[in-house]
Amino acid sequence: MLDWWDIILRLGVATVASGIIGLNRDLHGKPIGLRTLSLVGLATATVVLLANPVALEAGQLSDATSRVIQGLLTGIGFLGAGVIVHGEQAKVRGLTSAACVWFTACIGTVCGLGQWRLVAIALAIALIVLAFGGPFERALHRALRGSPDEPPTN
Repeated sequence: MLDWWDIILRLGVATVASGIIGLNRDLHGKPIGLRTLSLVGLATATVVLLANPVALEAGQLSDATSRVIQGLLTGIGFLGAGVIVHGEQAKVRGLTSAACVWFTACIGTVCGLGQWRLVAIALAIALIVLAFGGPFERALHRALRGSPDEPPTN
């Protein structure tokens, strides 16, 4: 059985790491933000810990834990679908926010499994994509199309 401090660490890191992604969404005025994504990360980490705490302590991934993770990552798509909006002129908006919902579920899962290097690397890459992906995408569209039109923001 995991001790209290290990449980607090896993749940705390899941909440904070997911909250960082949520803060990015909040700062960009998106429909899903810090509180929601923090709770997604916390909830997925909690369920992973609940699935089989004895196997997690031994560093193993049981069949039961694997099935729980599969169910979580499938089910979280419904929450992500809720932030996708079909706007005027058949434009789809909210795809990046929906991807952030799924990503924070993955971060929560990885935190629940205690894979700290994977959490750090994935979070760093996600923050780079969120910070620089939009400007890079707009510059690429201008270069390839020769027009200043911006691609849809998500």
